[in-house]
Amino acid sequence: MASRVAVGIAGTGSYAPPRVMTNHDFEKLLDTSDEWIVQRTGIRERRYALPEQATSDLCIAAARQALDNAKLDPKDLDLVITGTLTPDYLLPACSTLIQHALGATRAGAFDVSAACTGFLTAMHTGEAFIASGRAKHVLVIGAECLSRYLDMNDRGSCILFGDGAGAMVLAPLAECRQGEIVRTTLGADGAGFDLIHMNGGGSRVPPSAESVARGDHFIRLKGREVFRFAVTKMADLIAEMVAGYDPSEISLVVPHQVNARIIEAAVARLDWSMERVFVNIEKYGNTSAATVPMAFHEALEQQRVEKGKLVVFVAFGAGLTWGATLVRW
Repeated sequence: MASRVAVGIAGTGSYAPPRVMTNHDFEKLLDTSDEWIVQRTGIRERRYALPEQATSDLCIAAARQALDNAKLDPKDLDLVITGTLTPDYLLPACSTLIQHALGATRAGAFDVSAACTGFLTAMHTGEAFIASGRAKHVLVIGAECLSRYLDMNDRGSCILFGDGAGAMVLAPLAECRQGEIVRTTLGADGAGFDLIHMNGGGSRVPPSAESVARGDHFIRLKGREVFRFAVTKMADLIAEMVAGYDPSEISLVVPHQVNARIIEAAVARLDWSMERVFVNIEKYGNTSAATVPMAFHEALEQQRVEKGKLVVFVAFGAGLTWGATLVRW
């Protein structure tokens, strides 16, 4: 059996579209207030894609930054993998549009669909390709244009979501010498498919005038059930990732930015301080697959990651799906 290649993070990138949607903007549309939203979610504003932008446009901007940071040419890429639930089209894959726009002429390209766990699913897949020797440089992206799928009359869901993209370039650790991927896990439980779902648009409820009129293409969620699941799962995943390590080795936890109250409750279950956790949900809302790579890029920019120490990525979402990654920076 061939030896496993250690994999690291060669570069990161992030992009948030320019349109800002604040809580005060929602006050004009709904029976809500800035205070109500902040108290329950921690969100103050979120970004929405411009009318001429689609998910691939956000991805391309984040990907270019990640490639620049990795000091790689797009032609060095062997594979492009995008985690998204809001691709430009049902077909072709969003990754093919990104691959073409970047000029990554040697790269294969495909999408993964795991909702808010999409980026970690893409990351784990890319890591496996490199670890097995089947690829050397893999671009992994998490991105969404969730604003296109929001029922602006549903106060419980529309205030939560935003648009954005985050990207990473993965490479052999011997080459990039940072961000070693130490431990990973993925999981799912389809019995909870209806906690966060969109009925319309697929083969079970194809697009039609009737399905659009019913609002089947809007995101629906069961907030209380999601809260209970998310708090327990986030705490369990973090504990699983750091098992066997001294707490002093943990530099930072970068969680899926689902809801500030969920993150706080999960950290409390672990009896940890929030000082160990990077949270930027107040600026971007829940961008689903984009939250973890966007937050990690921002954490690096703010020098929140200590060299030689461990970072935990954790996410969960519709499906139900979940995943976590332990990285030594």
